Amino acid sequence: MTVTPMELTGTSPTPRRRIERRSTPRTRGRIPMNLVLALLMIYFLVPFWWLIVNSSKSAAGLFGGGSSLWFADDVNYLSNLTDLFTYSGGIYARWLANSAMYAIVGGVGATVLAVLAGYGFAKYRFAGRRVAFAILLGAVMVPTTALVIPTFVLFAQIGWTNTAWAVIFPSLLNPFGVYLMNVYARDAVPDELLDAARVDGAGDFRTFLQVALPLMRPAIVTVLLLSVVASWNNYFLPLVMLSDNRLFPVTVGIGLWQSTASTYGAAGGQSLWSIIILGALVSVIPLIIAFLGLQKYWQGGLSIGSLK
Repeated sequence: MTVTPMELTGTSPTPRRRIERRSTPRTRGRIPMNLVLALLMIYFLVPFWWLIVNSSKSAAGLFGGGSSLWFADDVNYLSNLTDLFTYSGGIYARWLANSAMYAIVGGVGATVLAVLAGYGFAKYRFAGRRVAFAILLGAVMVPTTALVIPTFVLFAQIGWTNTAWAVIFPSLLNPFGVYLMNVYARDAVPDELLDAARVDGAGDFRTFLQVALPLMRPAIVTVLLLSVVASWNNYFLPLVMLSDNRLFPVTVGIGLWQSTASTYGAAGGQSLWSIIILGALVSVIPLIIAFLGLQKYWQGGLSIGSLK
């Protein structure tokens, strides 16, 4: 009579079979979700890949009939970069600097106002609070483009059109950022912690800076990034407010080149399409760096929310 190792150890294959049967449906259930995620990834990455490929081509390579999703025989990144930053006296570098200035000043200012307003709505009780917050929620529903013409009329009366302030000041208002900070501060900053700080003798301003502000860091970074991206990608507002091309952001500047190339073809004997595509690619790089650099703060905020 032979004794199997299972009989000696007292183990049975039944639990293992049950585990395998239970894990199989979970694995199969993830396949449709993985396919959807893969399709979405392809959908979002194909335009970016198109920019990378076609920004390396000359005008002949762009319109020569080759594949638009693969490189041409000659890769002209360096020559296209040289043309991009030297065309029209290097105006593209000035547009990049303008976009950075509008995004940083407008984004940081909008974040500061959103943090202060959101914290005030969440932690203070004052007359008209509900009405003011209802108006704020209504402002979230209003498209920003619908406010451009009234803002232009207002700024024209005070002589602010065709100035940098005409682009910066409207960017300081971020109703969605205020709403987001209000919701986050309401849950992330316990009232008991604020009361303990006041009992220890800290004033409202010190309590906000040393107690509430560190707890709100993930939401602050999120609002900051959303505000900076919105200011960087802003097109219609500077298009209406500005007439001097030296004040244009990169979005309006590339749009000006595109309209010139579509209307007149080669400007001054030089085709603009190569530098337009490369300029669009270069303008995206700062946003990618910002997203990757601030990603760890979002992960920290998600982990805090999961612990709650």
